[in-house]
Formats: sequence, structure tokens, C-alpha cells
Amino acid sequence: MNLKPDARLSAFQAAAIELIGASHVLTGADAAPYEVDFWKQYAGKAAFVLRPSLTSEVAGLVALAARYGVSIVPQGGNTGLVNGGIPDDTGHEVVLSLQRMNRIRAIDPAGDYLTVEAGVILADVQKAAEAADRLFPLSLGAEGSCRIGGNIATNAGGLNVLRYGMTRDLVLGLEVVLADGSVLDVLKPLRKDNTGYDLKQLFIGSEGTLGIITAATLRLVAPARERVTLWLTVDTPDAAIELFRHSRGVFGDLISSFELVSSYGVEAACTHLPGVRRPVADPHPWHILIELAWTFTSGLRERTETVMATLFEKGLVIDGTIAENEAQRQMMWRIREGQSEATSQIGYVVRSDVTVAIADIPALIARCDAFTADYGAEVSVLPFGHIGDGNLHVNFVVPKEKAKDLAPRLFESLFAEVDALQGSISAEHGVGRAKRDAIVPRKSASAMRMMGKLKSTLDPDGILNPGVVIAMPPKD
Repeated sequence: MNLKPDARLSAFQAAAIELIGASHVLTGADAAPYEVDFWKQYAGKAAFVLRPSLTSEVAGLVALAARYGVSIVPQGGNTGLVNGGIPDDTGHEVVLSLQRMNRIRAIDPAGDYLTVEAGVILADVQKAAEAADRLFPLSLGAEGSCRIGGNIATNAGGLNVLRYGMTRDLVLGLEVVLADGSVLDVLKPLRKDNTGYDLKQLFIGSEGTLGIITAATLRLVAPARERVTLWLTVDTPDAAIELFRHSRGVFGDLISSFELVSSYGVEAACTHLPGVRRPVADPHPWHILIELAWTFTSGLRERTETVMATLFEKGLVIDGTIAENEAQRQMMWRIREGQSEATSQIGYVVRSDVTVAIADIPALIARCDAFTADYGAEVSVLPFGHIGDGNLHVNFVVPKEKAKDLAPRLFESLFAEVDALQGSISAEHGVGRAKRDAIVPRKSASAMRMMGKLKSTLDPDGILNPGVVIAMPPKD
């Protein structure tokens, strides 16, 4: 269509209003919340915001976008950390929010699945499963506001990866609107289907660049009827790895979470978060939060106490305690989840998320300590994360006025150390625009070519989340 960008946008907007109504096509101040991410790290400018409520409406809007050559930015709960869900600053991109697509379409406890629309809040997916005496095990700090479509689009990890896997391991089927407005329906709740390519896996982790996820069929599991939460302390990251090795040998898949927290993070949380106190009496260099669960109603606590006594006898831990009630358990998790919130009262938090082999976690922490030491008091490193799957969140606390200058340098140093350990610069938060260019030299040329071919095949006009994950040539 030979129209200038502003004319194309105006024509698209008029057609969108006719399709979904003027009240669901937002502009000006009404669009502002969709132009900045939840953490207020990134901001852009949308031409307008679309809020469809049906798959047919999403399909119609994408078909119109293809017709008028308008770029679409799919958006869920907007809690991402890599600038992948907000528009750029040109004012030529249109945000398509899935928040109104929030229905739970079906649930089958006997079949251990439920089918939900992309805009359902993760916590509401969990509640629906719980009401059916099942568990949907994906759990993250943002679960009260993030949306399941975004979780799938970024292949979110979270706290239970060790036992249940990443989001892609929990998805049985998808419904996806493709770049031409057609709908791919592979929603079947089948555990086994060997009839060709597993098409749903193309879209999990693609960050809305290959298609827009509108619904998903998700795997459920039996709920935990007894849960035990431990808080243990060790002197070094190496000791934490040894503790994990021993615990894994004893408890196996009963371990849902095995989290490493530094003294800096613990003391910040206890100082700056209301009502929070350290689970053990004295400060220690490193803290471990372990959660165990099984489907029986009793017996795990007694077994855990026996193992815990052995840990002390063997010198594998210095101190520790078991949560006696839900309030104590929540306190432990509040410390783990609240570190970034607490340290944001000390300085600006530069967030990152990387992965290395489990055995290399101590080396990565030591290398981060070494390069941040060059900055003196300007930079404090805050490492924490999921020891059981090698995913470490390496945050840096810096003066707010110096964040813009320091962040790129810190990322460069961190990524170089991750490269040296043959790790990945993104473990569970995706690529977005923030890490798009950084992945290019870190992936093989053949891998980048294949990614480019997939993008150009499924989205030949580059209208779906352009510039996210993979660079696209500029449009006319």
C-alpha cells in the first residue's frame, strides 16, 4: 500500500476502531501505561494501543496491520526485563495488549491440563489449578501481575525449574495468530504427538516475533500436600555447591527450589523491607533457601530433620532452621524475592540474568567480585539465584546518576566472564532489544542464519515486534 507512515497508521486506526470499538483503541494519556515497562527501565512511544478480547479480534487486527504495513508490539503484563514488550520511540509502532483475553477455557484434572487465554495472570492460572486439586508449577516473583502469554513468549524460568523445568516444559499446546492474520491451532492437550514438527516450540521463547500467542494448554501436576522449607548458611559458594550435590543425592526430585542468597542481599532485605528479619540469629556470608515437597501428607519433615542433623555433623552447613509455619516460610521467600526492591533504596539496581554450569557458579561470583572491585564503593555486586539450574542473577547496585554510564561497562565485563565459562548471557528473561546485539557474536553464524530464515518466513514484512531478538532491515 503506497501510503506514507502517518497515513497508514491513520487508516489502520480507523479500521481497528471499527473492529474492536473506540474504547479499546487507546491514545494519549490512556496509552501511557503501555509505553513504559513495569520496572521503569525502558520507555517508548506508541502510535496507539489495541485491546482485543477475542482471538478473532487479534487475527483481524494483525491482518489489518499486514494490510497497512504497521508494526505490532504484543504485550502481556509488561513485567519483562529486556525491553521486549514496549514500543520503540518512533511513535510508529502499535501496542497490542492481550490483557482482556483473560478467560480460562477448560480444565481437566483427570487429564492434568487446563487451557487458558494469553492474558490470564499467572497467579490466576495457579489458583484455577489449585481449585481443581492440581498444581501449575510455574512460579516467579512477578506472578501477581505477569501474564501467561508473556511467560510463554519469553520461556520464563522461575523458582521451580529444578523440578518441573522451564515454561516450555509445561506447555502442551498453543493457539497463535500469525503475521498474515491466520490462526495456528495446535492446542490439543496431548503428551504424545509425533506427526511432524512440534510447531508450538517455535513460538515458545520467540518473544512475539514469529506470532502472537492467544491461548495455551498447560500441563498440571499433583499438588504438594507436605512442604518443608529450610534456611541454611555456608561460608562460600563452593560450600553451597557441595551442599547442593549432597542434597540432590538425598532428596532427588523432591527439591523444588535451591536458592543462593548473599549476605549483602539478606542484610539489605532485613534493613529496608518492613517486618522482615533474618531467619538465623547471626549474619553469614552466604545463605541457602531450599524447598522440598511431596504428595504425601506427612513424613517429609521427619526425614528432613534427620538429613539436616547429618549436614551439621558433616560440616556442610554452619547454621540453619526449618520454617515452622507459613508465616515463617513467607518471610524466607520475602528475603529471597525482595533483594532488588531492598537494594533499590541503596542505589540504582542494574539487573542481569546469566547461566553457567553449576560447578562454575563459584568462579563466576569470584570473577564478578574481582572486576567490580575496580570501581571501589561505586559498585556493589548482588549475586543470587537458582543454584540447581546454574541460573545466577547478577545485579549491580550503583549510584543512580551514574547508572547510564556504568551499566554498559558492567554488562560488558559480566558477559565476558560468562563467555569465558562457556555460559549464556540470558538464562530466563529472554533477549528483547537489550541483549539483541550482544547475542550475535555469541551464537554461531549458522544459528543466526536459521533464526533470520525463521523470522523472514513467518513474518516476511517484519511487522511483529520488529527489532526484538533479531535485527530486521528498516522498513520504508
